[in-house]
Amino acid sequence: MPGSTSTSSTPPFFGEPTTLATREIYRNNWMVVTESDLERPDGSPGLYGVVHKPTGVVVVAWRESESDPAGEVLMVEQYRYALGRRCWEFVAGTAPDLAEQEPAELAQRELREETGYRAADVHNVGWIDVAPGFVDQTQHVFLMRDITAGEAEQEETEADIRWRWWPVTELKTALRDSQITDAQALAAWTLVEPYLEF
Repeated sequence: MPGSTSTSSTPPFFGEPTTLATREIYRNNWMVVTESDLERPDGSPGLYGVVHKPTGVVVVAWRESESDPAGEVLMVEQYRYALGRRCWEFVAGTAPDLAEQEPAELAQRELREETGYRAADVHNVGWIDVAPGFVDQTQHVFLMRDITAGEAEQEETEADIRWRWWPVTELKTALRDSQITDAQALAAWTLVEPYLEF
């Protein structure tokens, strides 16, 4: 109400819904989609769709730069069919065929596959829930340093990927000005940046 000094609210019906039935709607090599019949805490019926994906990783590879005292980070650009355009992102992905893989190993694999680079210094800085409104996936965010170049091992679906080292100053400007709009990149940078402050 006007003038209230409350700092939080409590809904009239608070709690978890009861799942009555769940069915698989769709499946491919990257995801499973299910639909569930629910009973909400207030007793009303509900319907909820969920996209199930295995644990993923986001990789922020960093190296020193002659042009930027803050260094530079590796990004990849690829065509995103759902958006109908190409997007700059950090290296990211999941294991094939809906498998679960140890996150640090998966992070090295994704960096090697997409760009050919390898890292000797691998640090897990945290994790993000990708889109909790409809996806159950968690992604671990890695800062990788001590980088060496190698041959990329791109899969068929990654054939259009190109990569570039971005000076950190340029990256921060691109994020601020919405030139880079990938939500995972924005979230990952929030976790990584404190480790790169000089």
